[in-house]
This record gives sequence, structure tokens and C-alpha cells, in this order.
Amino acid sequence: MTALPGETPGTVGTDTPQDTVSPPDTGAEGSAHADAPEAPGATEPPGDAAGAGEPAAEVSGTDVAAAEDRPAEVPDAEAGPADADAEDGSDGVEDAPAEESAGDPEADADAVTADGTAEAPAVPELSEAQAELAAQRELRERIEKRKAEKTAPIAAGTGLSGTAAELLAAVRAVESGEKSGTAFFDSPAPAPAARRPEPAATAAQPPRASVPAVSPAPQAASPKALDAVRAVLVAGGAPEALARPAVGVLGEQAAELLRTDPWQLLAVPGVRPEQADGFARALLGDGCGPDDGRRTAALVGWLLERAALQGHTALDAGAVRAALAERAVGDPDAAVRNAVEEGVALVFREGDDLEPDDAEAADGEGDEEGAADGSGLAEDADREPAQVLLGLDRYALAEESLADGLARLVNACEKAADWAEAAASAPSPSAAELIRTTAAAGLVAHSGGEAARAEPAALIAAAHGLGLRALGATHSEDGRRRLAAAVGDPDTAVTLAGLLSGAQGPGRDEDGALALDLLVVLDAPQLDVENAAVLVEALADGARLVLSGDPGVLGSAGAGRVFADVLAARACPQVVSRTPDPGPIGELVSGIGIGELNQVDAPGKEVVIVPVRDAGEAVHRTVQLVADSVPRAFSIPAEETQVITVGHGGAAGTRALNEALKQRLNPGPGRFGGFDPGDRVVHVPAPGRTVPGVVRSADAEGLRLDCGGVPVVVPQERVESSVRHGWALSAHQAAGMRWLAAVVVLPGDAAQGLSRPWVYTAFGRGERHLSVVHGVDQALPHAVAHIPAQERTTRLRPLLEALPTPDAAS
Repeated sequence: MTALPGETPGTVGTDTPQDTVSPPDTGAEGSAHADAPEAPGATEPPGDAAGAGEPAAEVSGTDVAAAEDRPAEVPDAEAGPADADAEDGSDGVEDAPAEESAGDPEADADAVTADGTAEAPAVPELSEAQAELAAQRELRERIEKRKAEKTAPIAAGTGLSGTAAELLAAVRAVESGEKSGTAFFDSPAPAPAARRPEPAATAAQPPRASVPAVSPAPQAASPKALDAVRAVLVAGGAPEALARPAVGVLGEQAAELLRTDPWQLLAVPGVRPEQADGFARALLGDGCGPDDGRRTAALVGWLLERAALQGHTALDAGAVRAALAERAVGDPDAAVRNAVEEGVALVFREGDDLEPDDAEAADGEGDEEGAADGSGLAEDADREPAQVLLGLDRYALAEESLADGLARLVNACEKAADWAEAAASAPSPSAAELIRTTAAAGLVAHSGGEAARAEPAALIAAAHGLGLRALGATHSEDGRRRLAAAVGDPDTAVTLAGLLSGAQGPGRDEDGALALDLLVVLDAPQLDVENAAVLVEALADGARLVLSGDPGVLGSAGAGRVFADVLAARACPQVVSRTPDPGPIGELVSGIGIGELNQVDAPGKEVVIVPVRDAGEAVHRTVQLVADSVPRAFSIPAEETQVITVGHGGAAGTRALNEALKQRLNPGPGRFGGFDPGDRVVHVPAPGRTVPGVVRSADAEGLRLDCGGVPVVVPQERVESSVRHGWALSAHQAAGMRWLAAVVVLPGDAAQGLSRPWVYTAFGRGERHLSVVHGVDQALPHAVAHIPAQERTTRLRPLLEALPTPDAAS
């Protein structure tokens, strides 16, 4: 392979948004990368606020699978109803396009009334915010109590159950004199109970019926609620098309909420602050201003939601205050305190819980008396300033529950298991090390590239040989098939979504836990904090969990960085694979992982560089490669070749490439809502999930797809928001999947969206061949060498470090 040429970068259609609220170190990787087809009838709420005349697509511009998922500051972000995975068709959430004027205080100042003197409506003595505050405190008390219980001495025998507990009770009864020792001699011996179900019993279960999976439709809103919301929206000059998403987010009482607090409209995916300001001014007139408590509370929640779309579970309080100031808030400190008091946000310091009542102190305004007399200043001088974080309760509780659950797995697992024989017969030294480590630990982190996926497969096979109930869960259906093939048993692999939904896997035991002794989660970097918390909560005490993945790939579509935090906290033993990825592609990708874009020998043209001058030429050469060159040179059909590009907009984004590829590979009128039989598509059934498929037909029930051999029916009302053409994907959509050949398209305007994780992920999607349509000049080696993964602000690492895990690696 020759050195990679290119040209000067541009900015259009990148897949990696940067947010003004995000921490300063923002790379080209983030979680806000999933875009969906544009929402029908989406228009923007009127009002003279900045941006009020912008195209309608930007107003409800979010993917159907997740709320607000359009990348900020990316000119041509894909619009659509909250489908976080549509950009990534499955794995990424695109942030709403809302930040064009985020840094322009005048834009927001024009969008609201200037006086801001009108008083808000009277608040009842016991507000919902106070009740929410009390609930938060009660929850924290429960969490602290659980932590304290873990560190307290455990009474002998309290961890026993079943026969063991009965025997212990009998012994104590005899010792205390309560019963005679002979009282138990005549009792019939209990029938021996198998500790685990026999493998044959599982195999004997009847197979699941092969029925078409139906894409879940959103819960229907009542006509009465929709009519009421439409009336409020029309009164405020907002488009009626927002009625259904507003009811979906705010519930049946949406009309009343919007009438009393118009800024609740910000909770609707795609709505921006300047649009909500215009809506509020139309409803309230002079009764609102920039510092209205309802406005500032809604802005804080909106900023935290946007940060979550970038992968953050919390945000520095200083960044929030700065963003509020940019949006014409006169007193950002008071606005933050008000948001905390209203229960919109929680406050944390250095990863530890900080009571909301302490928010004022955290903002530097508490204990004025102590500051006046100088007391306490001496000891504070020796202390590093504490970082104050703000977060949404859903992510805070998910991280605390996950940390608690991981510590439970670490401490509750039986460590004396003898898997020496299984380790001795392992296919590689790294697989043997993984088996030995798993035998002695309840939680294990395993890292490696594509070739290293054989090691978790060997672990699952070894566990089955020991009579254990073992299962592997992957991010995608493609990953599931590859894992099943490596293990040699299709029943040993599921997708994570299928496992959590109950559609796949062994089901639950009598206690509601997954009927498993060992769960191996592959593609662990794609695991977001909420799904991770649900997964760990579903594992029984004594079960083992192995998190396995490649730390170099792009992170999860949802908020959090679970795998990276577990590795950084050293909360468990870690196994690093020594199995390198083979061939020229493996050599190239391995170098990218350490920041080097090396020349590699590719005698069989496994890696080919195709220089282009502009985006038009990039599209032409891409179509030529997919339709002619790759099939002719490598006998790889077009359906086994995946095009990957940086973003969705621009002259060589996914939309333009998909249109060109459809015209060449499957021309047609698009009679099924823009699709024809034979079209390659991606279906986004839920945020963070991209399911590739092929259109088969359509009828009254909806669009019928074949997704990897599984028939799927997408209801008509969801087709436009959750299905898009799939010849070309973003790297976030492609994460967790592989094809025989990959064509990575890097037009000149994509340079700003490049980062080391993006290049690492995109270049690693081809098994036999990689073509790089290259027009970014030196931006490519620069990105590999100097733009690492975007840092995400999370609390999981300090939570894990604070929990008692005596068996964790030091």
C-alpha cells in the first residue's frame, strides 16, 4: 500500500458532532451519531426567535429510535422523529440540529421578551419538585444503606439457601436444645436436586416458531389528547405536526403542561431553545422573560439531554452555566440552583453524591459566615478544588445501580472452580488465560481485536463442557452469527437486545434472573450505561460476567462508556489478548490503534487506495468499485460489500451515496414509501440498534424486510422514521458488523469528522478487502496520530473505585 494522499478538510455532513456544552476535549467521536429518515410534516415552531424560519426538518429532526439525535453544528444532519439509531441505523444517536445559534446570546435574546419582569404563576406549598427532591433523597439513602451493608460483617449462614439453609437451621435447633437430635433421624431423605439443568433438557425445548417480527409501534395517543395539544400548538404558532411527539413525551396531560409552561416544548425531540422561546412568547406575551424559572429549568434539562447524546452521563456545572449565559440567562448560578430545586438535575461532586440542598455550597455561595471570618480557608487551601457535576436522574441511577451490581458479581461468585483441564485444552494461550481468569473471578474484562473474538468463543465452549449454562451476547445479528459459528452451537449466541427483551436466550428463573451461570458480552464498547445496568441487574448472584471488546472502536450510541470505565477503574481482572489480527488489513488496523498510519504490503490487493479530487468523483468511483471492480477482482458480490462514510449530509454522504448506488444496483420508482423489492436497507427498531436487511414486499400491515434470515414487518407509520437505504452507512452504524469487502469514502469535506477511533472502526469492517476512496490529503494521518477518542464525562469509574471489591485486580 502506498502512502495515503488527500486534500484540505471541510465540514459538511460529519458523523461526529461537537457540542458547545461538551468538555473542551472533543474529538471526532461521540454518541450523537444516529440519524433517521426525515419526519413527515416536521416543521419548526414559529416565533421571531432565532432560527424560526429555518427548514422544518430541523425542528423535529431527531431519529425515531431515540430522542433528539442530530449532531450539533453539523450542517446537513439527517432529520426524523427521535430515532437515535437511524443515523447509525443502529448504533448511534444523532443529536438534534439545535446548536447553530447556541453560541449566540443575541439570538436567544431576540427570541424572548426583554423585560423578564412578569412573575411566574403561584406555586403550591408542596410542589412536584419538592416531592421529587424527597424521592431523590430517599433513593440516595437506600443506596448508601446498601453500600454500608456490603462493608458490614456478614452473619454466618445468611448467604445460604435451600437445603444448606435447612441443615444449618436444624443444627442450630439441636444446639440450642429447641429440638432433640433424634427428631430429624426419621425424616425422609430429600430427593437430590440438580444444581443446574441438564444440557439435554435445554436442547429438548421446542424451537421457537418462525414468525415475522413486528417492529413495535409507539403507544397510540388518544384523539382527545392530540386535539387538545394541537389547539395549544396553534395558539402558540407552532406546527400541528408536533402534537403526536409532544403527547408521546409529555403524556396525556401535554396540553395543560404546555399551556402553563410553554418551555416544556423543549422536551420534544428536535425543538430548539429559540423555537421554544417564540412559542412561549406567543402564549404568555409579556408574562415571560429570559430569566423565567420555567425557561431556565427547561434549558438546563435540554443541555443535559444534549450532553447525553454526545455520550456524557453528567456535565460540569461550569459548562452548564456558560451555556446558559450564551442563551441570554442573566444569572446562570441562580438558574442552576433553580433547576436542582425543581428536580430537573442532580448535583454530584467528584463522583460522589451531593445532596441538592448542597448545590448552593457547591456553586461557591454557601457558608458565607465561614468565608467572612476566614475559618476553614486554611484546610481548603490544601485541597484540590472539587469538580461539581450536574446530571439527569436516569443516568445517575443507572450508573449507581450498575456499579452496585458489578460489585455484587465480583464478591458473590464462587472462586474455587477448577477449570484447569478446560484451560489446558484451549486453542490458544490467550484463550487459556481467559478461561483460568474466569474460573477465579465473577467479573472479567477481556480486550482484543477481531481475531481475539475466538477466545470468548473458546470460553463459552469450555463452560458448556463443564455443564455450565453459558451464553454469548453480541451487539449485532452479524456478530451473533459469527460467534455461533466460532462456538459451533447456534443456541449459544444471542444479540444483547434479544436477550434483554426475552426474545432470545434461556429465559428467566423463578427469581426473575437470567438462567445463566456465565454470560459473555462481546462488543462491550457498544454497551451504554442504561442497558448495562438492566443486564447486570438481571444476573443472579454467583453468575459470572465477561465483558469483551476492542477498546479502539467507536463508543456506544447511548450515554456512558461502560467498558472503558471498567478497564480504567481496574475493578476486576483484565485479560489482554495476544492474538493479532491477520493479513494486510489486520496489520493496517493494528497500526491505527496505536496512532500510526503505516504502509503495508498487500500483494493480493487486500488494501487499495483510490485518490479522488472532489466529492462528485468520490461518488462515481465508489459506485464503480461496488458494482464492477470489487466483484470482478475478488469475486465478492455487491451485496457483500459495504460502503462506509463519515456523515449523512454533503455531496458524498450516506444519502448521496445510497441514491447513486440504488440507481446502479436496484433502480426503481420506490413504490413502497421510497423503497423497492431488493433494496438494501437498515432498520432501526430501537435507539442504538442497526439491523441491516433487504426489502421483500409491502402490504397493508407494512414494509416486509428480511433481516439476516429473520422476517420483519415495519408498520407503515414507522417506515419513514425507522428504515433507510443501507448500501452506505456511517462508521457508527457499521460498528459490531463485518463484510467481505468495505469501501471507505473520505471526501474532502469529511476531514473534520475524522478521528483515530473512526478510522480504526471503518477500516476494520472488511474481512478480505478494503478500498479507501481518499480525498482528505494529510487530514487522515493527522486524525490517526493526533485525534483520539472524545472524552465522555461519566461517574461510573469513581463509583467503581469507591465500592468494596476485595477481589478486584490491584
